[in-house]
Amino acid sequence: MLGETGAGWASLGGPIAYGLSALSVIALALVLWKLWRFFWSGVWGGSDIEPSLTAWTAGDVVGAEALIRGARGLRARTARAAIVARLEPDMSEVQAREEVTRLALRELRTARRGIGLLEFIATLAPLLGLLGTILGMIEAFGVVDATGGGTTDLASGVWQALITTAIGLGIAIVVSAAATWLNAILDHARFEMEDVATIVFTRGPTRQDG
Repeated sequence: MLGETGAGWASLGGPIAYGLSALSVIALALVLWKLWRFFWSGVWGGSDIEPSLTAWTAGDVVGAEALIRGARGLRARTARAAIVARLEPDMSEVQAREEVTRLALRELRTARRGIGLLEFIATLAPLLGLLGTILGMIEAFGVVDATGGGTTDLASGVWQALITTAIGLGIAIVVSAAATWLNAILDHARFEMEDVATIVFTRGPTRQDG
């Protein structure tokens, strides 16, 4: 039933509506892919590194390193990189912090991959919808002018033309909300990564203690 209705709306909206339908399918696939990637890469993970951080702040370097090996996720990889950098004798603290920042930014850049395309779709969809409406209204006025139709024929043509704008705005609202949500998840992950790095660099043993 819903599929038939969607197909009917697309046929009324013409080629632009079919293009918008394709954009909606691409956007849905991207959102599902990003959620799977977030789960797989451990964007939501992090509680499993608490024992390692506790050992680190207590001065137990060996225990902290052993516990962090079994952890996964962005926080765990950040903590692991920070511990290694903090204990590296050839690195100054400034160099160690810069190295951890570089690795963390690379992780976040990888995690954000695909969100830019969602934002592009959210921008493009209403513009395509408006284009479809303009083209539909041009066609409707042309038909009325050629056939001498009345206001009923004109209203019918304008109604069909407005369908693409409605579809485009609907896609833009949903996709924009999804992109904002995904970005908010990553912003939270970035805050937690910064928090973990700060704990490693400001607490626990020094290189001399290790």
